[in-house]
Amino acid sequence: MSKRSKIIIGIIAIGFIVALLWFGKKNKKNIVAFETETPFKTTIVKKTVATGKVTPLEEIEIKPQITGIIDKIMLTEGSKVKKGDLIATVRVVPNEQSLISAKGRVDNAKIRLNNAQISYKRSKNLFDKGVIARAEYEGVELQYNQSKQDLKNAQNDYQIIKRGSAGSGASANTNIIAQMSGTILEIPVKEGDQVIQSNNFNAGTTIASIADMNKMIFEGKVDESEVGKLVKGADIDVSIGAIEGKKFPAKLNFIAPKGTEEGGAVQFKIKADVSLDDNFFIRAGYSANADIVLIKRDSVLSIKEALLRFNKKTEEPYVEVKTGEDTFEKVTLKLGTSDGVNVEVLEGVTAEDEIKIWNKVSKKDKEKGNN
Repeated sequence: MSKRSKIIIGIIAIGFIVALLWFGKKNKKNIVAFETETPFKTTIVKKTVATGKVTPLEEIEIKPQITGIIDKIMLTEGSKVKKGDLIATVRVVPNEQSLISAKGRVDNAKIRLNNAQISYKRSKNLFDKGVIARAEYEGVELQYNQSKQDLKNAQNDYQIIKRGSAGSGASANTNIIAQMSGTILEIPVKEGDQVIQSNNFNAGTTIASIADMNKMIFEGKVDESEVGKLVKGADIDVSIGAIEGKKFPAKLNFIAPKGTEEGGAVQFKIKADVSLDDNFFIRAGYSANADIVLIKRDSVLSIKEALLRFNKKTEEPYVEVKTGEDTFEKVTLKLGTSDGVNVEVLEGVTAEDEIKIWNKVSKKDKEKGNN
């Protein structure tokens, strides 16, 4: 072999060795040392949030006992009232046709009474002389008494149509009074409005609604996937949108036995008694959210959910546990309750295992990568 050939071969060998060293160094830089975390014990609470509003426990609507026109309103919305307080008065505006018909019935009753009175006087005179028997006299007397009662009934009907009530009790129907103590939430009518009484065909006009603002409840809805975990009597926290930074304790007292479909999902109504704070005034209809504890697990072995990976075929959760220097082993887990951040581990790892933190390299490797 010539000297020149040997030089060329030597140069090639040196270049090959340099290339191997360079690639080796490059690959060594690409080896990443992941940081690890160990499982820990914590309390995991799984909650759900029910959206709704706060409303008075006791609320009634005041309706008139007669048809007429609002003559005067004594109070305003927000006023405190006691049972029996006067809220408004109603002026009766009789129907002309009904009034004329009632007046006609009174006149007819008077005519029948006059005839019955004449017959009664004649029969009494004959009975006193012994001309007619007692049975015949008593029959005429009964007819006379019935005629007097018919006239009284017709006169009462006439007064009811004309004034709203018979006799001196007209104010009993024309005065609208509070049926309970509380706060007037709403007066949906104004002076001059026509109102009608409730009957079998109409609910009647609401003149005022009254509620006891010292007893409030939360009304909300929860999804069907969570309603089965609710327990009647459970403690919940109610947050009111209009009152920031304050949670009111409440106790769940009602879970609807039947759900309603809304937007393709079945929702169940719930109710809870709210404990009020004298430092805050809660208005009826405030929007609110209720934090409800579904499951609570005290001091259980847990890991962060960010450490989990899932098998693409079986969907089983797993983590990678450190077995040596920069080596990890895949371990399948059996999980329990999760709060969205931490998850309970039932089987798979112990408190001493070091679990790979995905996409988080050690500080030393970061410094190398920057160089």
